[in-house]
Amino acid sequence: MRERRTARVLLLDPHGRILLMKGRLPSRPDAPGAWFTVGGGADPDETLEQAASREVFEETGFSDVVLGPAVWLRESVLALEGGEAVLFCETYFVAHCAGAEPSREGWDEVERRLVDDIRWWRLDDLLACGEPVYPEAFAYLAPDIVAGRLPREPLVITAPGALNNI
Repeated sequence: MRERRTARVLLLDPHGRILLMKGRLPSRPDAPGAWFTVGGGADPDETLEQAASREVFEETGFSDVVLGPAVWLRESVLALEGGEAVLFCETYFVAHCAGAEPSREGWDEVERRLVDDIRWWRLDDLLACGEPVYPEAFAYLAPDIVAGRLPREPLVITAPGALNNI
């Protein structure tokens, strides 16, 4: 099975809000969406940190991002458009920026087709919204991240269901 190194970013503003996108998988474009962090695949010639910074800029337009440490690691198998199963090896980084309205200028065709929303969330509002948020352990793990309590080493989080239900 092919593996895809992926950099995900828990992007926080000065008010402790987190930026999330809502969208659907390419293999299930008609399914209901779910909220997830900004980020994406690393190019073969870039580090995960470089990929995280590039993805934040492409997906938000923010160039004032201060990238912090990796805090979570997660693996899950997802089906891509066409049905290919790929092992996504995700590294989640904490990052901070001044916050503003995100720009969609850098979105590619897939993002324009499958991402329905991007917005800043206060954590309590997000956890009360009743919509799925990924990774699955987000509700349990995010409060420490937002409060600035970061693990010394990245936590390995499991993926029951592995996003296949969004």
